[in-house]
Amino acid sequence: MMNKTTFKGGAMLSPVPPTLVSCGDENQQNIFTVAWTGTMCTDPPITYISVRPSRHSYEIIRRTGQFVINLVPASLVKVCDICGVKSGRDIDKFAEFKLTALNATRVSAPLISQCPVNIECKVINETPLGTHNVFMAEILAVNVDSNLIDKNGKICLWKADLLAYAHGSYYTLGKYLGDFGFSVKKKNKHKKK
Repeated sequence: MMNKTTFKGGAMLSPVPPTLVSCGDENQQNIFTVAWTGTMCTDPPITYISVRPSRHSYEIIRRTGQFVINLVPASLVKVCDICGVKSGRDIDKFAEFKLTALNATRVSAPLISQCPVNIECKVINETPLGTHNVFMAEILAVNVDSNLIDKNGKICLWKADLLAYAHGSYYTLGKYLGDFGFSVKKKNKHKKK
């Protein structure tokens, strides 16, 4: 049996997806880094982001009720990091980091062209929890780069070279190990020749 060291309760779930969240409308836009996000429900599709109320983007999201979760490829790791430490109060992050804003299909917040997947969200609830408030949101649309879709219409996310974030460090995703349910899937007795 391995020995364990016990720490006080803390945010330890990892890895998590470091994302670039874009928000705003035609009057004001911003980007900030969020790693505390995930799926809450599949039908209807519900997600969340946890945001400190002191963040510049917090008031923008409260005003518009919308945001876009942009999944980040490894090629944008430096941009992802700096968007989490520089404030949109001081700089235009789209211009500063040469990111291209695209019109979303269902929300006023912009998509980030350089991100391979953009998830358009409409806030349905806000819950204050302490240091962060959680914006629960319905996913209205998902935009995926065409080169990530195979001939059968399946999204091939492994081609996107997405980032992972684990306890203060960035990583790329590892090797393929299997699809959901592979551990109980019955083998085909009649293999095609």
